[in-house]
Amino acid sequence: MKDLWIRPLRSVCACGLQEPPAPGNGFAVLHAVAAVPVLGSASGAPAFGLRDGTAIGAVPEIMETEMSRNPESQRADIYNKITDRIIEELAGGVRPWMKPWSAGNTEGRITRPLRHNGLPYSGMNVLLLWSEQMARGFSSSMWMTFKQTLELGAAVRKGETGSTVVFASRFTKSETDGNGGAVDREIPFLKAYSVFNIEQIDGLPDHYFDQPVANTDPVERIEAAERFFRNTGAIVRHGGNQAYYAPGPDLIQMPPLQSFKDVASYYATLSHEATHWTSPKDRVGRDLSRYGKDRSERAREELIAELGSCFLCADLGIVPELEPRPDHAAYLQSWLSVLANDKRAIFQAAAHAQRAVAFLHGLQAIESEIRDAA
Repeated sequence: MKDLWIRPLRSVCACGLQEPPAPGNGFAVLHAVAAVPVLGSASGAPAFGLRDGTAIGAVPEIMETEMSRNPESQRADIYNKITDRIIEELAGGVRPWMKPWSAGNTEGRITRPLRHNGLPYSGMNVLLLWSEQMARGFSSSMWMTFKQTLELGAAVRKGETGSTVVFASRFTKSETDGNGGAVDREIPFLKAYSVFNIEQIDGLPDHYFDQPVANTDPVERIEAAERFFRNTGAIVRHGGNQAYYAPGPDLIQMPPLQSFKDVASYYATLSHEATHWTSPKDRVGRDLSRYGKDRSERAREELIAELGSCFLCADLGIVPELEPRPDHAAYLQSWLSVLANDKRAIFQAAAHAQRAVAFLHGLQAIESEIRDAA
């Protein structure tokens, strides 16, 4: 079957069959989609997502097959629409990635959205499905494709609409150069598939609805957070009234614990600075050489740290900085400027944040191996 490029429409009902990327090859095949008109969200705004990247909005746009459209133009459309939606929210003073905690949904622990097999989503898709879950009132954080539903002997209820996830990757194409030699060229592409929350599905096995309750004991969660950051090996010094990462001496400076409103706030702030701490080339390799000279570069790095902090806070079961610190509040206008001038900036920030968080999690396993060997 030929690869199908995609174009956003308004919605899709539970009458199509879409399949996510096959394991290992990074390609998704769009089998069939039946588009129907549906009402939009309360805000009237569509939502998009990029696998291991973002989406903000309430009701997803969906995809129609299109064989002839220029792939580069199609990608640009998706970048533009997602970014425009984020700009709209930021212009209204709302940091969209904070919604799960700031929308009266803090009775239970906020977690990352989960795939049907219990594995968490990452990057921008975390923001996409958080947004969908909040806007549509789903209490479950688990999602699956139409095909996965059928394989479990269940069925998406008639009339339910899916949430679009866009998978981004590259494939290598061999071409002939002017001398008759073979040249490999990497070509980026986007593919899309829809997922449904398990609350939209009938007939699923009981264990999908009887997921173990996450640990909500605040003392244990704080102890786990303390252990997590200690295992990174980052040097953390205390004093003064500012929190920051200093690249020269390679250390994190934090105000004293007692200066925070609670212990969770301390670790939420530390998660932001720990994301900065991952930047050196022997960690994940983000260039901060222009951080102090270029307002745009500084805004990009702070956006990465905000997203990284949100991902870490969800993983650790703590609440992020819902109100921006005084030294961060000024970044709002800078973010608006960056996003307006670079429609891919939010995608890049989410990807960098995901790599930073994955690196920090990887250090936990290394520290565990060291302890076991001792």
